[in-house]
Amino acid sequence: MNAPVAIKTEAEQGLISAFAAAQPTLPGGPGVSAARLAAFEAFNRVGLPHRRVEAWKYTDLRRLMRDAKPLAPLPDAAAKAEAASAGALLAGLGLRRLVVVDGSFAPELSDLADLEPGLTIRPMAEVFGEDGPLLPDSLRDALPDVEPALALNAAFARDGVFIGVAPGAVVTRPIHVAFITTGDAPQAVFSRSRVVLGAEAQLALVETHEAKAGVEHQVNVALGLLVGDKAQLDHVKVTGEGSAVLHVGSLVASVGAQARFGSCGFTLGGATVRNQLYVRLVGETTELSLAGASLLGGKQHADTTLFLTHAAPGSTSREVFKAVVDDKAEAAFQGRITVEQAAQQTDARMMSRALLLSEEAEAYSKPELEIFADDVQCGHGATVGTLDEQLKFYLMARGIPAKEAEALLIQAFIGEVLDGIAHEGVREALTAATVSWLEARGA
Repeated sequence: MNAPVAIKTEAEQGLISAFAAAQPTLPGGPGVSAARLAAFEAFNRVGLPHRRVEAWKYTDLRRLMRDAKPLAPLPDAAAKAEAASAGALLAGLGLRRLVVVDGSFAPELSDLADLEPGLTIRPMAEVFGEDGPLLPDSLRDALPDVEPALALNAAFARDGVFIGVAPGAVVTRPIHVAFITTGDAPQAVFSRSRVVLGAEAQLALVETHEAKAGVEHQVNVALGLLVGDKAQLDHVKVTGEGSAVLHVGSLVASVGAQARFGSCGFTLGGATVRNQLYVRLVGETTELSLAGASLLGGKQHADTTLFLTHAAPGSTSREVFKAVVDDKAEAAFQGRITVEQAAQQTDARMMSRALLLSEEAEAYSKPELEIFADDVQCGHGATVGTLDEQLKFYLMARGIPAKEAEALLIQAFIGEVLDGIAHEGVREALTAATVSWLEARGA
């Protein structure tokens, strides 16, 4: 539980001042403005999360966030010029690119031509302006009473992108949302996006996040996913921001009956990265696949926290999260699967694995099951270890140098996650990024 904090840190005081100054300029009708104020008041009661908050046990944001960076202004010509090449990692794959610059959707940099029938793309600022909800009730049901990072996002988010797919529509061209934080001066970026799939709709979605190396930006992004009955959504998130960025990303999803939802996260950059997932399976016989891979070095810290709720009978879920940790980096995984009493015949499996490449690297894992039904098959596991020396010797005995042998074993370790990505081009691009990371460490 988040207990109220009496003494405010410098960062919390900065956020209070920033909200007071920004509130009159943020988009939204009376309903949205009231929701923003309520969200900030909820945050103000509990403050930044710290290690005594169980869900944030391994990422003490109160300690890590020393101050509040200035809020990013609306992007000017210089920012948009810098953002013209956003998402270069996935260039040439034929994806429909949408660009979000410093938290604001940039239509002039986005590919909006020839939208498929049933596909709608709009700035979230328009949704706010129409007094649309910050968070639909079906998504709010997946969350705890107060989640500090999401409360801050609700209070400050100026824009993002709204993607709607009409019932029965099949979007054949995958959508790539490229988020970029620009500039050489540190700034705070808040953006909120939403994807709504109607019944039997289909969509593939990729999001990438990037920023310059060495700039201490603070990024807080939220993505809400409403997946209708019998719909199919494949989602990939690539966090590749600069080496000094503090990134907090929240995914909140509600998945309908007989739907199929797969999400894969890939973390390469960032000084501190916290990706939290709140997923609720509200329909029967849903299929869910969640996966993640982190490649960490230096003093990076990456935290993946998952709260998955099976709320209806007959659903299947599989979760596999892996981390490769070098130098003095830290990886953390927390995962809780809750099976409600109505969710009989649930089949849920969760596994986290971490590979330590140095004596100073650290990895933490805390998988949990909370089961209120009696006809289920559920399990979880966790491993933390080093490279298998016997396998390494086997490769070296066949003439492969030691560093190349290590690289092959690391690629095989990560490959289980990447092989689950449906789009071949995206899969190959992330495999190439893995090879580049290995080459940078001399493997």
